[in-house]
Formats: sequence, C-alpha cells, structure tokens
Amino acid sequence: MQFHHHGYVTSDPRILPAAGTGVGRPDDLPDEVDVLIVGSGPAGMIAAAQLAQFPGVTTRIVERRAGRLEMGQADGIQARSVETFQAFGFAERIAAEAYRITEMAFWKPDPEHPENIVRTALVPDDPHGITEFPHLIVNQARVLDYFAEVAAGSPARITPDHGWEFTGLTVADAGSAAPGSGPQDTSGDTEHPVTVRLRRTTGPAAGTERTVRAKYVLGADGARSAVRESIGRALVGDQANHAWGVIDVLAVTDFPDVRTKCAIQSHDGGSILLIPREGGFLCRWYVDLGVVPEHDDGAIRATPVAEIVEHANRILHPYRLDVKDVPWHSVYEVGHRLTDKFDDVPAELTGTRTPRVFIAGDACHTHSAKAGQGMNVSMQDGWNIAWKLGHVLTGRAPAALLDTYSAERQVVARNLIEFDREWSTLMATRPEDLPDPSVLEDFYVQTTEFLFGFRTRYEESVIVGPATHQELAAGFPLGKRFKSAPVVRVADGNPVHLGHHARADGRWRVYAFADDGAGGEAGAAAPELDRWAHWLATTPESPLVRCTPEGADPDAVLDVKVVYQRDHTRVEVGDVPGTFLPRVGPFGLVDYEKAYAADPADDIFAARGLDRGGVVVVVRPDHYVAAVLPLSATGDLAEFFDGVLLTPA
Repeated sequence: MQFHHHGYVTSDPRILPAAGTGVGRPDDLPDEVDVLIVGSGPAGMIAAAQLAQFPGVTTRIVERRAGRLEMGQADGIQARSVETFQAFGFAERIAAEAYRITEMAFWKPDPEHPENIVRTALVPDDPHGITEFPHLIVNQARVLDYFAEVAAGSPARITPDHGWEFTGLTVADAGSAAPGSGPQDTSGDTEHPVTVRLRRTTGPAAGTERTVRAKYVLGADGARSAVRESIGRALVGDQANHAWGVIDVLAVTDFPDVRTKCAIQSHDGGSILLIPREGGFLCRWYVDLGVVPEHDDGAIRATPVAEIVEHANRILHPYRLDVKDVPWHSVYEVGHRLTDKFDDVPAELTGTRTPRVFIAGDACHTHSAKAGQGMNVSMQDGWNIAWKLGHVLTGRAPAALLDTYSAERQVVARNLIEFDREWSTLMATRPEDLPDPSVLEDFYVQTTEFLFGFRTRYEESVIVGPATHQELAAGFPLGKRFKSAPVVRVADGNPVHLGHHARADGRWRVYAFADDGAGGEAGAAAPELDRWAHWLATTPESPLVRCTPEGADPDAVLDVKVVYQRDHTRVEVGDVPGTFLPRVGPFGLVDYEKAYAADPADDIFAARGLDRGGVVVVVRPDHYVAAVLPLSATGDLAEFFDGVLLTPA
C-alpha cells in the first residue's frame, strides 16, 4: 500500500481523500446522475466500489431494502474473486474471517452395504497449483460489507440509497430500437437520456414516487430483474425440474467429514453437497429433494426444514445429523437461463448507437448454486462494466468501449451455464447410473481452473489485441487474467507478487520485461528496454505522453513497470530509466515501486515463458491481458492504445 505522497497520513490510509463528486456529496438522491446502479448485491456493489475511484462521475446505487443485507444466500468465494478482493484492498481481512477449503471428500454407497455411505476419495482443492489465492467460504453479506467500505472510503464517497424500488425506465436516444427493446422517451434529453422511475419503500414517505435522469443505468437487481424487463430482455433456457433444500445449521453429528467440503451420493436417497462455513461451527447443506412433480406450481418451495433434515439423514446413513439451530434455509429449483444480450441495444443495431442500460449478475444468468459460481461471476460482470463506464464518462475512452461489455460477459455466462448443467446432472445422478464410479471426482479435478474462475478468455477486440507475438509471453495468454508471479523490488529487496500491486483504480498496467544485453553485470544496460523507455516518455505518439492529462501524475492513466532478468543486487536504482521512477503527488516524490527484478528462487521469465530478448505485456484495469508485444514494436503499442484511449481535451 502506498500513501504519504500527498502529505503525512496518520489516519487509516485505506480511506482516500474525498474528491470531485465526493466532496459535499448530498444525502438525498439527486435528480440527475451519470450512473444509476439498481441493486446492492455483488454485481452492484463491486460496480459502485470501482466507480467510486472516478470522482468526476456522479454515481448512485438504489436498493429497495431498508438497510444492509444481513443474511446472504451465496457463500462460495473462488480464488479469482479473492484475487479481485486483493485489487480492492481487502483480501487478507476477509480471508482471516472466512473458512478456507483445502480439499474435497467424495462419499458414495458402500458396495457391500449400499444403504450406507463410505468415503471413496479425498481430493486436494487445487491439485494443479493453479493459484496462490485461497478458495474461501464466507457469508455474502460480509462480501457486500467490504465493497461498501471501499466505495464509502474512496474519492467519490459512494453509499447505497436504501428504500428505493425501481419501477421502470424510458430511454430518450434509443433511436430505431427493435420492438420489445424497451420503451422510448421522446423528451429529447440527450445529456441524461434514461429516465428512471422509483418508488419509496420505507419511512413516512413510503409509496411516493419520483424520477431520476441518468446517462447510464446498471440493473443488478436479481433474477426477477425489473430493469431487464424494462429493456425487453428475457431469461431463456431450461425450466427447473430438480429441487434442492439449502440449510445453514448449527448441529451435532457423527459424520466424520463435517468440517470438509463433501459431495455425498447415496444409493437411493439423493445427494448432498456439504460446505463448512466460517466460524468453525456453522455448515451449509445442499440436500437433494428430487425431481419436481409436474404441475407443482412452486409447492416444493414450501418444503419445511424438518423434511429437509429428514432427507439429509436418509442420505447420510449410517451417520446422523442432530440439528440444533437453523439460521437460514431455502428451497430452490435448478434452472439454467440466460439473456441473449446484456444491454439495451438490439443485436442488429450493435455499433450503431450507444448502449444506455446494462444488466449484470442474476439479472442476466441463472443456474444452480452448487458449483459456487453465481456471486463470483456476477462480481466480474460488475467490475467489467464499471471500469468501462468510468473510462467513457471521464473522457478516457470512446463510447464504443461499452459495446464490449455484453460481447465479453454473455459468452462467459453461457460457458458457466453449460458447465453447471453438467455438474448439476452429475450431482443428481445415482452412482450406479454413472459410466464410471469416479466420474464426479474426476470432473471436479479436471475443471479446477473453471471452478476457480480462471478459465475466462476474452476474444480479440478493441481491448484484446491479436496473438501475433503471443510466443514472447506464453504464460500470459491474451484475453486471460494476468497470472501473477513473485518478483523482488529493486529499491529495497522486498519480495512481492507482481500482480498484487495492481489495485482496482481504473488504470491500465504496462509491464516491460527487460532484455539483458550485457550479460547481467551490475550497472550494465538493457539496451532494448532503455530505447523503449525513452520512446514511451518522450515521443508524442507514445500512449503515456498522449493519454496523460496535463497536470496529472505521469502514471494517472498508464501504470508502467519494469522487471529485470538480473538479481536485484545487480540492478542499480540510478540505472533505472526515469520512466519507471515517476515523480508523483504535489511534492513530486519519486515512486520506487515500479522497478523490479526476477526472484532467483522463482524466476518470472522462466515461470511465464517470457522471451529473454524483452517483451511488453499490457493489462486491462480488470486484470485481463490485452496485448503482448516485443520491446521494438513501439508503433504497435501506440496503435493499440489509439483504439482504446482518447487524447485528453
């Protein structure tokens, strides 16, 4: 964490000074905003936390509840989400209160006594060593609390406006939108073209209505999304035909793996997914209630807790579950549904007009909870659209950037639903009906990268360049998230993880991996790097020169770092180009945290397949690799950013 560069700080350095719209932020919801977020779930709160880094953008988030969520339904936190929490500054704190999954047990019927279950496998949670981040279990409400803390302590000072229910919207500049794409407003307000209707749900003014005009609206209002309905989108897919009871319990049991994540399949009583919860005593049990009868009309959702516990005990035999308390329970039916697009522009009009309304999370994709993907994928939805809105609204990027949101995230959601359909089917199938007794655990091991949230790979676009030079950085695949690795800081010899320094502050990262033209001697030049650094700092077509606003810190838009091949003891700070030692803040202090060297114990060049002749890796604000180029390809680097970032006015 860096601070003091704007003056001596004695208070909590995580709370940044208010700026822009955060100075004197009004308590009451204003009549006009830049971005209105509907819903304070995972997608909405991460979007608010990201937009809070853009103090020039007026963002408000409305929520029909009277206050914070107290009991969340989701609890699984995949490693990619923990990596995301690292970017927002609270990974270590939430990990300290969470339960960490290190392995998963698989239980099946005893071949000799099929009425009983026996453990058949105990599988490491990360058998391939995919990530340095843990797989956690923690109440969704706590995740939202942390994002709320980030949003409130960031320059724009964003806090939710509780007690407001979304009832509808109209869009003034929808142009020749296709029928069913939502109502249009002919008022002609092109500055704030979305008129949102809200109703008060709490307090003495409950029931009163008002409107808010917005430049953009993000609907993060759940599976029954009114925002989705208002733009004519619909969830399409399989009808639910299998029900699961979910109970959070404090219980006493003789089941030996009660504090281990388990997949339990019985001979004839269905299945259980057991998830130990944070705190050491609480557990969540997903209990198979079987096929939903035809014409059930939702009656299965009224299944009493006692019946769910009875099902659980039948599956657990010969073990017993003695439930002492049930803090929360629910019954849901597995359905897999997806909208065809995540914004208000009909597919045939994409690129012809600016999308104004977006949907995220359960508003555009629903599936079972057993793979632990819902909250995690929703957060990535919210982060993806939020940094793009921040760029467009501050003039950093053209409005066309917003078209990439639906194009990128709809594919991710479709892949999730296909995965979840297979996982749910395997969980609900009797072991004797499976083609192989170990198929469930094999599937779990083979799909670890997906389960951890690291399989997402965005296609080539304006913000993901071509793979022309991919071989120069084989370990940083284009379109995939930047996989961190250990390095050593040149200035002080401190070991750090390179990617962990990338905060969710809306900046692009440009990593220059140096050539080593003189055999690694102390003080020796890296000639290709030196030429590249000089070009980046001085040439008008350089994105660093062209895109940095006048009077701003040199790293305000592009955070440029170098990693040398040599041991840090053979790199003198005085030989590091000034491009990597920028002067920042009102005092022009030197930032020493942009120059690194390879860790001799875990060489990043070898670990990530980096070309020893030097290579540049460009990373988006949401951690995804956008370009891989040789140090000599300065024209290609300039061309890439010409298509992404605007020249400041």
